[in-house]
Amino acid sequence: MDLKYKRRNVYEESDGKQLGEIYDYAEGYKKFLDASKTERDAAHAAKALAEERGYKPFSFSEKLSPGDKRYFINRHKNVFLIKVGTEDVGKEGVRIMVAHVDSPRLDLKPNPMYEESGLCYFKTHYYGGVKKYQWTAIPLALHGVVMLPGGERMEVCVGEDDSDPVFYITDLLPHLGGEQSAKPMGKAVDGESLNAVIGGLPCVDENEEDKEAVKTAVLNLLNKKYGLTEVDLQCSELCLVPAGKARDVGFDRSLISAYGHDDKVCAYPEMCAVFESENSPHTLIAVFADKEEVGSDGTTGMQSRVISDVIDTVAASFGANPIEVRYNSKCISADVTAGYDPAYASVYEKRNSTYVHCGAAVSKYTGARGKSSTNDAPAEFAGWVRDVFDGEGVFWQTGELGAVDAGGGGTVAKYIANLGIDTIDVGVPVLSMHAPYELISKADVWSLYRACLAFCK
Repeated sequence: MDLKYKRRNVYEESDGKQLGEIYDYAEGYKKFLDASKTERDAAHAAKALAEERGYKPFSFSEKLSPGDKRYFINRHKNVFLIKVGTEDVGKEGVRIMVAHVDSPRLDLKPNPMYEESGLCYFKTHYYGGVKKYQWTAIPLALHGVVMLPGGERMEVCVGEDDSDPVFYITDLLPHLGGEQSAKPMGKAVDGESLNAVIGGLPCVDENEEDKEAVKTAVLNLLNKKYGLTEVDLQCSELCLVPAGKARDVGFDRSLISAYGHDDKVCAYPEMCAVFESENSPHTLIAVFADKEEVGSDGTTGMQSRVISDVIDTVAASFGANPIEVRYNSKCISADVTAGYDPAYASVYEKRNSTYVHCGAAVSKYTGARGKSSTNDAPAEFAGWVRDVFDGEGVFWQTGELGAVDAGGGGTVAKYIANLGIDTIDVGVPVLSMHAPYELISKADVWSLYRACLAFCK
């Protein structure tokens, strides 16, 4: 028995076979990530994968039976994968894993289009916690939907194919940036200046003078391709996200840089674990949540009643008391945490940080400063999770989100715990969290997958 705690490096302890498993798993994750830039994209990808594995649509009026596999897509942005087990849900509850699939981005304003000095722009409103300067001078792609009159739904994706154009937010050249550089970093780029260039070719009409000829030309292109007019943009959900695919990092390809690791790096492992737990006696629910980055409000956020309604439906199917089902349930709130970054060591506390390559990151609590706005998992549940992970040989570590007074952050764990369900945060350490391109270790996403499998087993 080891008396002292020693953090384990997954790569140091992996043989060639296990290293091959880690790298192979990462390829599937990268493919999912590239197809899931937004929560709508992730829901679409999850539905397709679920149907391939025999999952059928869920109904709140349906009586479920052991062995049933169901999916529920809530308003195109929130996913529930349900695998019904054989054990008594009244006594054992259900096992729940929740990750969010929304990420920081730039949403288009309701009236986004304008022309200025020969260029046409989209005005944006940033979504979630971003460093605004990071979103300038990078290629951007447009994702989302537009509702046309009569209820027709038009899906839009421009900028992901190599043959597509991209969009671009300008920054000030250093030769004229003296005043900008003197400002605090958080004020160097103003939110109202995050406007993306979308065109520059004017529409020429010899019979009519148009003071917004470039805007007219862009609208003509949009109308020709999508059948929409400017007023249709008021009934849309369109956003700009970084263009391009997930890429391996380093000569050894041990890490992955991509947009949206937070939190799809947790969503993919929990989904895989449910799919691969066909023989588990437990009733399993995997959730892709929306709106976490802005407070989890709304019909697709984890503060809504939807998760309770799903659990109540499961309970009713077996004549169980839904209160007992919730109180006997267990949940992993699968969300990322801040990996220790030696370049910014002053905001971390090294003994209680999580490190890349050292496995799934368990956070007993999150919150800020004096543990405000957090779920603090009971010691009994933390001990149960430890025994489950150790019993299956999972690589895992514990840590906090930075130094005590350096800042902080929260997850959906507190909303699940508010239902009377024991919940703990288990995720992946991330470097450059909330940047347009974040960095994670292949070893850590594979370790979280193994942790989710152990939880399901």
